Amino acid sequence: MLRINDIVFSLDILEKKFRCDLPRCLGSCCRYGDSGAPLTDEEVNILKDIWPKVKPYLRDEGIHVIENEGTSVTDFENERVTPLINNEECAYTVIDNNIFMCGIEKAWTDGEITFQKPLSCHLFPVRIKQYKDFKAVNYQEISICLPGRECGSGEGVYLYEFLREPLIRALGEEVYNDLCIAALELSRTGRI
Repeated sequence: MLRINDIVFSLDILEKKFRCDLPRCLGSCCRYGDSGAPLTDEEVNILKDIWPKVKPYLRDEGIHVIENEGTSVTDFENERVTPLINNEECAYTVIDNNIFMCGIEKAWTDGEITFQKPLSCHLFPVRIKQYKDFKAVNYQEISICLPGRECGSGEGVYLYEFLREPLIRALGEEVYNDLCIAALELSRTGRI
């Protein structure tokens, strides 16, 4: 573990290599899971506000689910998450060339909204959990991300490098810079 201020990082964040490979995984993280994408309270409100602008980007199945269940739902762990189509893919997904992608992000890319996508999606396969006195940043190594691990290994891209933008979004640039310094120092001393 590595601690920076009140944030504890799993060393996997620094040691593992990863880079999403959408042509191979086909956006499986948007499609498979036992729940929707975790949302903060702020994101729950944002999804309500941006719904009219995101709706035109979505598939009929997603629109139907969101109109019947809401822009967010409570899952089996009593957490707010994005709703699912048939308990499988996120209701906000679109399919582009057989790849599941985020309809929210498409609306953002087109300049229709200023919210890119839920932070948990942006950070995936990393999760941040808030505890009483600290935040824990952990990597979830799951089978659907095998193409991302292979791509990262092939290109020599570390997880923390690939997730630069969402880590800065979640923790701030100063913490990210400290994380990079720690990675260099641990690598230099052979500890990772």
